[in-house]
Amino acid sequence: MEGRVLSIQSHVAFGYVGGKAAAFPLQCLGYDVDLVNTVNFSNHAGYGRSGGSKTSAAELESIFQAMEFNELLRPTRVLTGYIPDAEALSAVARLVEKLRKQNPELIYLLDPVMGDAGRLYVSADVIPVYRSLLPLSTIITPNWFEVETLTGISLTDLHSLRLALTKLHKDFGVPNVAISSIPLTQWLSETLPNAIRPPTVSESEHLLCITSSVSNENSPSDVHAQCVPLLPGYFSGVGDLFSSLVLAHYNSSLESSLPDVEVPPFRTSLSEAVSQALTKTHAVLCKTFEYSERLPEEERLVTDDEKDAVEPIRKVRRMRGRELRLVQSIDIIRSDFGDATRRLERWSGFWENL
Repeated sequence: MEGRVLSIQSHVAFGYVGGKAAAFPLQCLGYDVDLVNTVNFSNHAGYGRSGGSKTSAAELESIFQAMEFNELLRPTRVLTGYIPDAEALSAVARLVEKLRKQNPELIYLLDPVMGDAGRLYVSADVIPVYRSLLPLSTIITPNWFEVETLTGISLTDLHSLRLALTKLHKDFGVPNVAISSIPLTQWLSETLPNAIRPPTVSESEHLLCITSSVSNENSPSDVHAQCVPLLPGYFSGVGDLFSSLVLAHYNSSLESSLPDVEVPPFRTSLSEAVSQALTKTHAVLCKTFEYSERLPEEERLVTDDEKDAVEPIRKVRRMRGRELRLVQSIDIIRSDFGDATRRLERWSGFWENL
């Protein structure tokens, strides 16, 4: 793979979230990566305490202008992640719009990092700016909460999921949507084809990944999905890793991202890329979880808000042990999983009975 990625997202000195989780996989897969940091923190927020600063819009503009003056803004792909406020996000939006005009073939993956589990962790004024960015994107990788936030539609049944995808495609002009994770609740499980639905285990133990791609605005989108087991514990940087792998494996020519593999006519470049990303992300998570389980007992104490408040180092040690084992997963990142790939399957009948 060849290309140059401009990555605009958070940076931490310790651990693997934001650009630290994205750059290494992209580089392992053959991409040059230019990093612009939207924050510079000691560690991610899950530790409970951190030091550092946010990059202001003026500072971002200064970086972009200098790169442009020195003829260093030459990406073939752009990846944006965590951007904490509307002013900084607007500066990024202006840059992406300029790059898109200069190169209409530019591949732009927008990860609208806003929150999870029903809670925003950015300023609410970024929401309209993100909506204005959607038409510039090639791919977006929101989680279920971010889909709800962008569309204003609560995902409570198949009808609302259809409405949300339709709004993203038709109203916001997004050609490729990859919902990185959505809890496999009962309504969702009951609507899945047998090829996608997990065996007779508790649905609460699985997450669903969904892709939706449009090639013709007059036709329904092509929807694929796959389930993955939910690992216990809290891990950060997973979405950042997933998005970087989607971008790395995405091939807009609709050819397979794997050599000598013919893509069946019902598969899309997005479903192939997300299959690779989902497989590798889950494998990295499994390696991280296995490592955390082997740590001394004092570094893997269960979450207890009261005890963590009295003794903050409990939480710090727990978070430290759950940092992604990214460097140790270089073989996973570079692997061709072949038949072991968690391949997304076509969601037959998704648009039926409208």
